[in-house]
Amino acid sequence: MYDLIIIGMGASGISAGIYAKRSGLKVLLLEQNMPGGVINKIASIENYPGFKSITGPDLATNLYDQVKSLNIPYKLETVTDVILDKIKTIKTNHNIYQAKYLLIATGRKPKFLGLEHEQELLGKGISTCALCDGAFYKNQDVAVVGGGSSALAEALYLANIVHKVYLIHRRNEFRGEEILIENVKNTKNIELILNEEITSLIIEDTKLKGLKLKNKELTVTGLFIYIGFIPNTDFLQNTNLNMENGYLIVNDKYETNIEGVYASGDVIKKDIYQIINASSEGAMAILNIIKQINY
Repeated sequence: MYDLIIIGMGASGISAGIYAKRSGLKVLLLEQNMPGGVINKIASIENYPGFKSITGPDLATNLYDQVKSLNIPYKLETVTDVILDKIKTIKTNHNIYQAKYLLIATGRKPKFLGLEHEQELLGKGISTCALCDGAFYKNQDVAVVGGGSSALAEALYLANIVHKVYLIHRRNEFRGEEILIENVKNTKNIELILNEEITSLIIEDTKLKGLKLKNKELTVTGLFIYIGFIPNTDFLQNTNLNMENGYLIVNDKYETNIEGVYASGDVIKKDIYQIINASSEGAMAILNIIKQINY
């Protein structure tokens, strides 16, 4: 029996774990993949206080090291189901845990285009992580699809590795940070392809060889997809938690509609999705839980 179980070890979950441990709560962190979550797939972070510039994996490692240095208990297991009674029961692929309070900080995962053979080509020409796979395309031509800050930042990262980057966006204007937009426009080996959409993939010998767009074809060996995200809430489908498009709905205390269940980070419905506010939300959720415990 734990005071609190936190599902997710991204910035929000780890921040929450730090505050919970320092407050004397008996806490357990659960993570199905790699501590740090989606941060591990970010090439460069330049808007997080304390670091002029840091790679995503380095920041993730720092967060993980802090968990270990504080001796915060954690398990790398996949949560398969939760039962949200007065005592919360969390089932994983290995164990069953119970806690008085639950914080869901599972973040979100990349969307895909929904094209035929798209999933088959993951690792064979299609990627959602330039930092992970960019080096495989050194001096080759690749495409990035998307119009937000993630697509812009990854196009800039790839431009230092590959021969040419085609940046494809279905609209006429980008919606990312202005400094990224300007940097992309001023990078010689990035070609902007606006008001276009990918309609199909050109495949040769089970590998990506090009893209068919509405009005043209491109010869590329790599396609990096940054078109948005889907919240990681599949394991909550058997609950009565309030959600909107899969995102958890919380109040200003980060409480869900079920007593004792809180949520923070990129899994919640909100206006801004940044590492800094995900970290803050994890801390705030714990402070509110502590107030509830002491009430």
